[in-house]
Amino acid sequence: MSHVPANDVKPENSGRNGERSLRYWLALGALGVVYGDIGTSPLYAVKECFVSTHGVEPIAANVMGVLSLFFWALTLVIVIKYLTFVMRADNRGEGGSMALLALLLSRPVQTLRTRQAAVVIGLFGTSLLLSDGMITPAITVLSAVEGLEVATPLFRPVVVPVTLGILLFLFLAQKRGTGDIGAVFGPAMFIWFSVIGLLGLSWIWREPRILEAVNPYYAVVFFAGNQWHGFLLLGAVVLCITGCEALYADMGHFGRGPIRLAWYVVVFPGLLLNYFGQGAVILARGAEAAVNPFYILAPGWLLYPLVGLATAASIIASQAMISGAFSLAQQAMQLGYSPRWTVIHTSEETRGQIYVPEINFLLMTACLGLVLAFRQSTNLAAAYGLAASGTMTITSILLCFVMTGHWGWKWWKAFLITGMFLSVDSMFLVANLSKILHGGWFPLVMGGGICVIMTTWKAGQAAVGEKIRSGSVSLEAFMKDVEKTNLPRVRGTAVFMTSNPGLAPLVLLHHVKHNKVLHEKVILLSLVTENVPKVPVREGVKVKDLGHGFYLVTAAYGFMQSPNVPQILRYCESLGLEGALKDTSYYLGRVAVLATPKRSALSKWRKQIFAVLYRNARPATAFFRIPANRVIELGMQIEL
Repeated sequence: MSHVPANDVKPENSGRNGERSLRYWLALGALGVVYGDIGTSPLYAVKECFVSTHGVEPIAANVMGVLSLFFWALTLVIVIKYLTFVMRADNRGEGGSMALLALLLSRPVQTLRTRQAAVVIGLFGTSLLLSDGMITPAITVLSAVEGLEVATPLFRPVVVPVTLGILLFLFLAQKRGTGDIGAVFGPAMFIWFSVIGLLGLSWIWREPRILEAVNPYYAVVFFAGNQWHGFLLLGAVVLCITGCEALYADMGHFGRGPIRLAWYVVVFPGLLLNYFGQGAVILARGAEAAVNPFYILAPGWLLYPLVGLATAASIIASQAMISGAFSLAQQAMQLGYSPRWTVIHTSEETRGQIYVPEINFLLMTACLGLVLAFRQSTNLAAAYGLAASGTMTITSILLCFVMTGHWGWKWWKAFLITGMFLSVDSMFLVANLSKILHGGWFPLVMGGGICVIMTTWKAGQAAVGEKIRSGSVSLEAFMKDVEKTNLPRVRGTAVFMTSNPGLAPLVLLHHVKHNKVLHEKVILLSLVTENVPKVPVREGVKVKDLGHGFYLVTAAYGFMQSPNVPQILRYCESLGLEGALKDTSYYLGRVAVLATPKRSALSKWRKQIFAVLYRNARPATAFFRIPANRVIELGMQIEL
């Protein structure tokens, strides 16, 4: 990413021009990351309103009504809710469900029960967003490749194999990182929005009466004429706003200003022109065009290039969701709601570019399985709509907690605003609940399973921590014992990690008990995750001299950062702790968790889940970037 030059002849003008230039570049980048998902919605959103199980007949009144619903859904949900209100609920500039959850955890929210409810709702929202990340690559790539069927039915048998091949390539390429191709995401999506806008405009020119659909009167007439069937169609209309959570989740990467600029200048006009163009082509050609109105917008000579461009746009949209899933997994780890995964940084320049192999494999398996099971984008739309509407509803509820707990709003004012949002969100959600048996069960089952895993891990870690604390002694008592016993000291530095700075680490007690020796320098390292995105090293690292060669080092870091123990110790040397990295040995505990029938806070089945997760969590050496050849592990067994 470019930066503003530090020196120039005219500092005031150059600063202003440089700031404006940076904003434009960030807005261009937002096109490729933030708007990839919602930008590919035209591939399937209008089509689903006419060809799905709950679709309506493509007559003029219905076409005008559907287009009116599209316009007002984009306006009410994206423009008013997300761009105006939700994006104000940031955690030091960062957005997204986990950032919002960390914001709620940073300050008591009314009663303890209300706080717990907010946490559970937030975790389920995160889980739905992860399930959404499984569906997005499948439905977008499948929708793009289905354009081949418009050219000739002979391509129908190859749609699924081609989709599987593209998805397989996409996931296998993740380990190489996105640094090389990320630079073209923004320009590629700019071309995409320009092309789909122009295609729509060409048909609006032929059928200008479609523009009357901006009037909400047509939506009212649509509901009056179709009644319950028209209400259920909202389950398809919601597809035009899928990806709205990305506006909030990626706020920390681009900022509010560039995201809003990209929406109003490029995305909103491009989407509206294309949607109204699809409506115009259905008015002109009838039921024939309703089968796949997006591709019918294009003249014959442009069809194959459009399929290629749509496939590229769908890959970009998928990449954005995959990268977002990696970030969510990292944040869940840091906040203590997930086991340790393997986090590989794919770029030395950009810290946010990470690759999590286990999450990548899970997403790949789910996406390939969804394509094989559903085989058509129409069949996947039910699952997609429920995931999107559920996430939107949860965001509105959490926003109410933020309004009252952090912004200091009166409860009636917060309820009034969020009530308006929920009145829209709940209609989309209820309409999609009718599709549970037609694919909507997938995000509910997957989201519920992920939520159970996260809450079980958090509760299990708390139980393990309590067991460890019960077997420990205070650090003050241990230091007095060290002074009395005068144990032999050997050369070098020993590092013991501790979760409670007030207690002597259990690994240290075992080491002294069995080896009866201490290093000349002993560092007790406590890592603390703050409920903020990032903590600078110079602000987060503190060193306290305990005497007798013992030092207590506390290091705070944000939920979007990966802890790096050698880096922390290197900084400690600048604070006066000499030789922190010289001849250093790291002592870690390898805990074996046994699930027992004893009564405890965890039920028996949750104990079993936690035990399996604990056994399969990545070792601390990789997670904390500790050199494996300098680690000494001491085993211990804990019964839950």
